[in-house]
Amino acid sequence: MGQIVCQTCNETVEFFDAEKVTVLYGKCPRCNGEKDHSDQE
Repeated sequence: MGQIVCQTCNETVEFFDAEKVTVLYGKCPRCNGEKDHSDQE
């Protein structure tokens, strides 16, 4: 099981199938370089 985590806000973006437990860092669609986007839609 793999997991993609946003490097800006540490929120889980997506899970994917992998042989090992894997964590990849990317950017979630809601982040524009802002750490806190909980008040944004």
